[in-house]
Amino acid sequence: MPYVNVRITKDGVTAEQKAQIVAEITDTLRRVLDKKPEHTHIIIDEIEPENWGFAGMLTTEFRKQLN
Repeated sequence: MPYVNVRITKDGVTAEQKAQIVAEITDTLRRVLDKKPEHTHIIIDEIEPENWGFAGMLTTEFRKQLN
């Protein structure tokens, strides 16, 4: 039973985009590892940008530098 946890920042990702992520990951596991889609679980966690940090700063601060 594959379990995949995808974590992304909460930035207006649509339900259609999430469905595509789930479908494509499920298909990859089916093709590469011969895992049954009905046994594959994909969890998408959406994290507020101010709760995600990298490069020594919060995502919100990092994005301000890009503008």
